[in-house]
Amino acid sequence: MNMKWLCIIAGVLLLLGIPTGWPYAYYTLLRWAICILAAIVAYRFYETKSTSWTVVFAVIAVLFNPIAPIILTKGIWVIIDLITAVLFIVSIDKLTKNIK
Repeated sequence: MNMKWLCIIAGVLLLLGIPTGWPYAYYTLLRWAICILAAIVAYRFYETKSTSWTVVFAVIAVLFNPIAPIILTKGIWVIIDLITAVLFIVSIDKLTKNIK
């Protein structure tokens, strides 16, 4: 699976997490998925020497870390999920240009 699809999947998972009503297990899965995917994307940016993008996705990985979770209100998580989804989608263009 290429990076484009990983970023799209991450964006969709984040957008699906915005509405309320999901069981807590979804948000646990979301933390694991986004933490892992953000770490993969950060590493890809690291390989291409794109420092600012590497830092952005490293911060996302830490923020969504399921081992030592950061506890915030639902309203704050909605904003973070939306911003993070946009970052994953925007990064597709940058990643595909750097990898080619």
